Parts: sequence; C-alpha cells; structure tokens
Amino acid sequence: MARTIQGVLLGSPEIMRDYIAAFERTAPHIQLALPQEVVDPEAVTLALAWDPGADDFRPYPNLRLVSSIAAGVNGILASASLPGDVPLMRIAGESQAQMMAGFVTWHVLWHHRRFGDYLANQRQRHWQRLPKHDAGDVRIGLLGAGKMGGAVARALTALDYDVAIHSRSGRNLPAGVEGFSGTDGLERLAARSDILINLLPLTAETRGILNAELFSRLPSGAALVHVGRGEHLIEADLLAALENGQLSAASLDVFAIEPLPQDHPFWHHQRIVITPHDACDSTPNQVAHEVAEAMARLDDGQLPASVVDRHAGY
Repeated sequence: MARTIQGVLLGSPEIMRDYIAAFERTAPHIQLALPQEVVDPEAVTLALAWDPGADDFRPYPNLRLVSSIAAGVNGILASASLPGDVPLMRIAGESQAQMMAGFVTWHVLWHHRRFGDYLANQRQRHWQRLPKHDAGDVRIGLLGAGKMGGAVARALTALDYDVAIHSRSGRNLPAGVEGFSGTDGLERLAARSDILINLLPLTAETRGILNAELFSRLPSGAALVHVGRGEHLIEADLLAALENGQLSAASLDVFAIEPLPQDHPFWHHQRIVITPHDACDSTPNQVAHEVAEAMARLDDGQLPASVVDRHAGY
C-alpha cells in the first residue's frame, strides 16, 4: 500500500477545490486540502498550485514537489516564496497536447478557408464562393516546439500544410517539418508564415514577442493564432496591424488581463476570434495521475518526467 502523502492546494479555491475529489478517485494516498484546512503544515510534502500568492509557500518547510495543474508555470515562478530547492513540474500529458492540436487545427482551417468571411456573408444573405488554395500552398509557422508544438505540427502536416517551427534548438522536430532557431531564424520563419501560431511559454525572452516588428515581417494579409500566454502579445500592435491590413485576422485564446474586460476593443473587432483561455486543459484526473507518478519517481530517487527548467522558464 502506498504511503499517505499530505498536499496543499495553492491558488483560487474555486479552481483548486475540484482536485480534492479527483485525487480521492485516482490517487487516494495523496490527501489534499486548502490552506485553511491544513492541520499540520510541516507534514505537507506536496503543493498543487495555480497562480499562488507571494507568500503562499512559506508555511510549508518540507515540500518535496510543487506541481502546476496545467502546462504553464509562469504564475508559480512569480511567487516570491517558491522554494528554490524543490522540483517544480508541469502537466504534460498526451491528451492535453491532442486537445491543443485539434483546437489550433480548427483555427487554421477557419483562416485558410475564410470561414469568417462566409459567416459575414451569411448575415448579409450574400451568396459568394470565395477563391480556394490547397493546404500545401499555405505556409504555417509555429513558435514553440514542445509536446504541444509537436502535436500541432503533426496534425497540420497530416492535412498537407507546409509547416515550419521556430524553437531554441531548431532540432528534434516532427518528420517533414523545417526548423529555425535564433533571431535570424525567427525573421526567416515569419517571412514564410501565412498563418503564425504562437505556442511559446512565457519567459523574459518571449514576453512581448508578438509585436509590430514581428508582424511587419509576416507576408501581407497573414493570420495569427495566439494560444501561448497573454503577455506575449502587444495588443496595440495587433490592432494596428489589423487596421493597416498587414494582418487579415487573429484568433486569440489568451490575454494579459483575464477575463477580458467588457470594454476591450477585441470583443467587437470583426477580424478577431475570441475564446476564453480554453484551447486545452488537463483534467483533474490527469493531474492526479501525473502527480502521483511524479511522487513515486521522487521516492525512487528520480526527478519528475516533466520537471521544469527554472532558468528556461518551462
């Protein structure tokens, strides 16, 4: 029988409370509690977190593992009390990557086949067949080559799109995908991207990467699919690029302020598709499974399979 592990949930109770029942079903030896319900903070060896406060980790001196509930960890890394000597992991299951691949593929088809224009024509009761282009003639640029980037690339190449990826190394890419790296590589990727897809983690280097300079290097009339982090995008630069025609459209799933304020200009922009940070998600059961596996690896003297490189930020 697995030994009992005491864990704490750090973040919004409305979000975190669902994980208590999921762990009871999937990993009953891990007992989770909200901070106000923790009886003995020194007995807590696991923290499951999402956007914790600056001091949230301080009461727990014996942590062995901190885990996100999703792929992102920038909110956890921002906490001043995050212990530097405790492994930090993110959720990296295949189901989450496949969910992202399906979401992004839908938006690529939306822009490629101009479904937004068809929807506008429907509202005007205007019957018009629009020009078509083969998928092989549509050049896709991906920013980010992690598990999700790989899943997206494979899904799009299966539909015959011309896919290239920019990553730190430019290597270890899916078959049939061209790789780029470095500043020069980013410029070359942009120049051949009719649809640019951002899947990057948020780091000091990637903050604000979706800006006027990058947009100016895209082919005129390119489209953007943004599913990374809200802080990647300079919002005023996107609006300007849509206004002057450098970009034809944008799909946005993440925003600097969430929920998106009611008076934000993105809401009513005819060339922007908005979704509420819902491209993909890890289910509470998946989180429980991966965290339980990670704790077992620690017991065997191994790091979690999806341990975060804090220097890199992911």
